[in-house]
Amino acid sequence: MTDTTDAVRRTIETVWRIESGRLIAGLTRLTGDVAQAEDLAQDAMVVALRQWPTTGVPDNPGAWLMTAARRRAIDDRRRKPMLDRTHVRLGAEQDERTNDAVQAIDTMLDDPIGDERLGLMLMTCHPVLSREARVALTLRLLGGLSTDEIARAFLVPEATVAQRIVRAKRTLTAAQVPFEAPRGEALAERLPMVLEVLYLVFNEGYAATAGEEWSRADLCEDAMRLGRVVCALAPASSEAHGLQALMELQASRLRARVGKDGAPVLLLDQDRARWDWLLIGRGQLALRRAEELAKRAAESLGPYAVQAAIAACHARARVAEDTDWGRISALYDALYELVPSPVVALNRAVAVSMAYGASVGLSLVDALAADPDDGPALKGYHLLQSVRGDLLLKLGRREEARVEFEQAAGLTRNVRERELLLRRARET
Repeated sequence: MTDTTDAVRRTIETVWRIESGRLIAGLTRLTGDVAQAEDLAQDAMVVALRQWPTTGVPDNPGAWLMTAARRRAIDDRRRKPMLDRTHVRLGAEQDERTNDAVQAIDTMLDDPIGDERLGLMLMTCHPVLSREARVALTLRLLGGLSTDEIARAFLVPEATVAQRIVRAKRTLTAAQVPFEAPRGEALAERLPMVLEVLYLVFNEGYAATAGEEWSRADLCEDAMRLGRVVCALAPASSEAHGLQALMELQASRLRARVGKDGAPVLLLDQDRARWDWLLIGRGQLALRRAEELAKRAAESLGPYAVQAAIAACHARARVAEDTDWGRISALYDALYELVPSPVVALNRAVAVSMAYGASVGLSLVDALAADPDDGPALKGYHLLQSVRGDLLLKLGRREEARVEFEQAAGLTRNVRERELLLRRARET
């Protein structure tokens, strides 16, 4: 019985990871309150944890959770006493709105596009919130990321992210921000934040911060699907198409990133015959569209399109030895001008090492770690140690490399990545 209960619990956790974004989006439309929607979704999960071990997992667990949460929302609303005629009138109006929302949710459950989630994203990216609050709340609700995962993505303390999320929900509720999809100037104002959130959701799917999976294809697919909707809403945005190109090109490598045993396979070791060449074609088409739009507007490419150009360099190399690292290094120079972050600087150092030698790359990494601004931000970032270990190994400094790999393994929260780093340490 315990084994069955544990299996059901794992199933519920998987369902939550996949369905939580759509569930919270539908409930937000129903209630008009992001915080209440999240509470209702979690209440439905509690009911599932109590009932499914006995009744079994339903055929459509997402719809089951939506139905349970929706009933709870309607019951809560009907329990509230109507103190006067005004309340009665308002209650009737609210019931009418509730019925409309219920019908919309039922339609949304069969909607393969997922634009309900885009509606929630546009709501949580409202200008009433600070940039940091918008990103944290949207990643939490739509991406299903934990506060720990979000904190590691931004290299900030977990408590800071938790505070941002709480304050953001309170602010949206107090401001009575509506659940709607803005158009025109309002959409243009929110577009950069929407793109940033999609980018971060995709990145978490491509390289999971924690857990037992090296990648989370469900998050990548969600981000790409929503990205296509955004491109349709903002067809003249070079950066929207640039981001779509980046996601398609990166996602083309997902199948090759793991071996048959689920172990990670690094880029230069991947079987490129397993890359998805349909996605590569779509990505290259989207990149050309981004370049055309930027040229038409007499603008330089933005950071997403530049990253897509880097990914396209990898895609054009049918074997690892044909990779144009000189071109990639130059593109990272351009990217760093646009986004001078320590993570971009670290990736740039890797590209430079591939183009001009490990000793050059190592000097850049060591300078980055010692920088008074970037160094502290990278403290505890496992990829710094991992990159340094790889460069030391190429220079024949095996013992130093082994120490770096071991330290990197101790910092990562991803089980598969930890196993990879420990294996590299043993083999060094």
